Amino acid sequence: MTSRGWTPPPYPHDRLADLSTVAAAAEGGLVDLSVGNPCDPLPEVVVEALVGALDRGVGYPASIGFPEFRAAATGWMQRRLGVDLPPDAVTACVGTKELVAGLPGLLHLRDPERDVVLYPEVSYPTYAMGAVLAGLRAVPVPLDDAWRPLLEEVADDDAGRALLLWLNEPGNPTGSVVDDAWYRKVIAWARERGVVVASDECYVEFTFGPSATALSGDPEGVLAVHSLSKRSNMAGLRAGFVAGDPALVHFLGEVRKHAGLMVAGPVQVAAAAALCDDDHADAQRDRYRERRSVFLAGLEGTGLVHEGGPATFYLWVRDIGGGTDGWALTRRLAEVGVLVSPGDLYGAAGAGHVRIALVQPLDRIDAAIGVLRRSFGA
Repeated sequence: MTSRGWTPPPYPHDRLADLSTVAAAAEGGLVDLSVGNPCDPLPEVVVEALVGALDRGVGYPASIGFPEFRAAATGWMQRRLGVDLPPDAVTACVGTKELVAGLPGLLHLRDPERDVVLYPEVSYPTYAMGAVLAGLRAVPVPLDDAWRPLLEEVADDDAGRALLLWLNEPGNPTGSVVDDAWYRKVIAWARERGVVVASDECYVEFTFGPSATALSGDPEGVLAVHSLSKRSNMAGLRAGFVAGDPALVHFLGEVRKHAGLMVAGPVQVAAAAALCDDDHADAQRDRYRERRSVFLAGLEGTGLVHEGGPATFYLWVRDIGGGTDGWALTRRLAEVGVLVSPGDLYGAAGAGHVRIALVQPLDRIDAAIGVLRRSFGA
C-alpha cells in the first residue's frame, strides 16, 4: 500500500513467463504441467445443451441461477455427496474464482466488526488475495503433516476477529483429503467463535475414494463452493455455484443481483445438463486417475518424491536429493521442457515443493516422464 493506493503484485503464474520460454526451447518442446488448464474436450452432453440453448442468451439470465440450474446442483449434491438442500440454498457463480475473491468483501458488508480471513498456509492464492482486495487481514493457518489446517495454532485474537475460514479439501496444491468427522470438528470450532466456514470443494469428484463435504451436517454458518471447470472441462465457460446456509446464500444472491454478477443463460443450461450427467464425470476422473498412476510410477528412482495426499490431479513434489528450493527445481525442469509451478506460489510454506498438474494427455505425460528420468538419473 502506498500514498497512491494499492499496487497489484504480479499474478502468480505470470511469474513463470520466462521459464515457459526456456521450456518451449527445449528439445521435444514444452510440456505444460503448471497452471492446471484442462486439455480434455467438452462432454457431448454439454455441447448439445449449449447449442440448444443459444436463444437463452437473448434476455438477461437469473443472477442467482435459473431454476433448472439450481435444481441440478441440489440433485448432484444429493446423488454424489448425500447432501439434501433446497434449491434456494444455492446461487450461481461466474466460475468460482470470482466468488472466492469476492466473498470476504461481501461478508464484511454483513459483519463489519470482523476483519480477519483465515486460510491454509499452503493453498490457492486467491484465498489470501480476496482478503487483501476487501481491505481485510489475511492470516495463514499452519498445516499438519497431512497438509490440513491446525486450528489450535490460530492466535486467540485472530480467531476472535475472524470473519471467514477457508477450507480446501481435496486440497490444491497438496492433494490432501479429509473425512466428514474432520469437517464436523472444524465447523464446531468455527461456530463457537462465530466464524463463517467457506469450504472450497471444487475437486470433490477427484478423491479416488469416499468423498467428504462440509455440508454433511447442519449447514448453519457453512458455505460450500463447487465448480464445473475440471469435473466437466468447462473452465472457459465459467460456471459454478455456492451452496449451504440458506440465510448466507440468500444474502450473497441479493448482493450479487445488485452487482450484476450473472452466468450467461446458455452456460447455465449447459451446466445444468452437466450436473445431471455423471457418466462423463466418471470418465474424466478415470483419465486423471490413470495419468496420476502413470506419473507416480515414472517418478520412481528419480529423487523426485510426491509428498502430498492421494487425491486430485495435482502432485506435490520435492527433490529429496537436490535441496529444498522449489524455484531451482522448477528451472531445472524447464530446461528439459517440463513446466511446473513452484510451491511458493501457494504460500511461503510451500517453497520446498513444486506442483505438477496432470492436465496433459497421456502421450505428453509420457514425454515428460521420459525427460525427467533421463535428467534425474532414473
